[in-house]
Amino acid sequence: MKNSAPELPTTPGHSLRDYWTQGTIASLCAALSEMGGVKIELRDERGCVLEPKSFQEQACNQSPIPEGSRVLPIIVSDEQIGTIVVHPHDHELTQSTLIDRISELIAQTTSEMCDDVAQLRYRVSEVAVLYRLSSLLVRGGSVHDTLRLTLDLALDVLNLEAGAIMLLPEDSEALPRVDMENELERSAAVGLSEQWLDNPIPLSVDRQFDRMSLEGKVVTCEDLGSDPRVIVPEECRAENLVSFLGTGMVFNAQPIGVIRLYSSQRRAFTSNERKLIKSIGESAAAAVEQARLLKMQARQRRTQRALRIAGAVQKRMLPEVTPRFDGVQLAARYQPSQEIGGDFYDLFRVHGKLGVIVGDVVGKGVVAGMLMSAVRATLRAYAEISEELDRVMIRTNDAVCRDTTVSEFVTIWYAMIDPETRVMRSVVAGHDAPLLLRRQADATYAPQPVPGEGMVVGVIPGEQYEMQDLQLLPGDVLLIYTDGITDAADFENHRFGKKRLAESALSLLNEQPDASADEVLKRVFWSMRQFSGLANQADDETLVVIRIAVISANSIHAISVLKRQF
Repeated sequence: MKNSAPELPTTPGHSLRDYWTQGTIASLCAALSEMGGVKIELRDERGCVLEPKSFQEQACNQSPIPEGSRVLPIIVSDEQIGTIVVHPHDHELTQSTLIDRISELIAQTTSEMCDDVAQLRYRVSEVAVLYRLSSLLVRGGSVHDTLRLTLDLALDVLNLEAGAIMLLPEDSEALPRVDMENELERSAAVGLSEQWLDNPIPLSVDRQFDRMSLEGKVVTCEDLGSDPRVIVPEECRAENLVSFLGTGMVFNAQPIGVIRLYSSQRRAFTSNERKLIKSIGESAAAAVEQARLLKMQARQRRTQRALRIAGAVQKRMLPEVTPRFDGVQLAARYQPSQEIGGDFYDLFRVHGKLGVIVGDVVGKGVVAGMLMSAVRATLRAYAEISEELDRVMIRTNDAVCRDTTVSEFVTIWYAMIDPETRVMRSVVAGHDAPLLLRRQADATYAPQPVPGEGMVVGVIPGEQYEMQDLQLLPGDVLLIYTDGITDAADFENHRFGKKRLAESALSLLNEQPDASADEVLKRVFWSMRQFSGLANQADDETLVVIRIAVISANSIHAISVLKRQF
């Protein structure tokens, strides 16, 4: 046997000379011939007689096999690499049977030992290739580097001249269409002309080769020029491509591409070679997916960083300082479900009055956040110009309709409160009416209706909105919220709802009639968290609490005294 480092044969097909170089088996055949008086020869795959000396020094001595000879094949990996020829003889039956039996054992033993050597060589080759590919998994190379290394290794270890790797689009789960090859994109190529690579005609009929490869099978073709499955035999000859070996790159039972390898000489690929290309394809698929994952993670990190920055910018758009008005308490909280939310609120001084805006943009994420910022800025700009809230909402709606699609819309509740007269003017655009809690004659609090309704903003240009007036009374508590509050759910998918929202605030006010706006806000969020537990927050949560202060008799007397003094 060869004692040098294992390597694959350098000629198409395998030969007995690749496994035995010192003439051991030929010497055994010669010894048996001498003892039995029967000529027994060892021949290679071409029929050349191998003498009991180094095979590498021998020229091919071909001679016809005598008629009546017994030919015993030496098989390795389903390929015949040589024969043992027992010439005709006239020995007695017993001796003849013994000679035949010994010859069979020699052929069988030779096959087994050569097969063991072949298996070992391919295992070593496989380990070497997989080691190189596995290093990419650890190192995290790019997809391009991974594919080029895969192709170079496959061509080198299989002693082939040309090849290409084709990948499916990253967002493709499979190739369900008949024109599946059109989905494959060239990602690496060696030894192939641009004319061949750009040829839109597939190699095989109905793209059988790629279909079988993507199913995880190994495809072989010994002669592309004569195989009936091949559509372009003339192009193969022009490209000097004779034999074909291909398989799929499969990861987690999901095909991601194919490896196509070509030989310039006719070649029948062995079972070991088929196993090796399959292992290369599977390992390469894992390396490619690893490279894609690392790339995606890096992209996600950049995206997350950008979202965090955008979220921070968005939060800075919320009121940094709550405006102060005599006789009015304000509290607000905005809790986005993602880095960028679609809810917004604003508390601001306009025309000597308190402006209050609460809105909810359809959807979540970047698009909703951008629309929210635009709507808030538009509302503030028009609010500074006009005290007619209905006109402000009409202009805002027209602006949003002009700059958005039909699937993008906003619900808004906008009000202006005069702190001296406690008159609240409001306009509604598809938003839930606020919850007004008013003190009754028996000193308990109860919900009161707040008028107003209207179409959401951003759907119908020219939509009209109606402004409503409401007289607020001392002690009134107004809760303006988005549906993230009422839609908060527990693990059984029960909604928090408007009833529980009212009950949470009423329970505090009936216990502590003088509870501040901030205390009411905290009680609502505490009740909501108690209800939903550890369930994920599904939507942005926004709540604004406005409380009209109760003026006591002592306060009224003190104010009257101050007025007389001045």
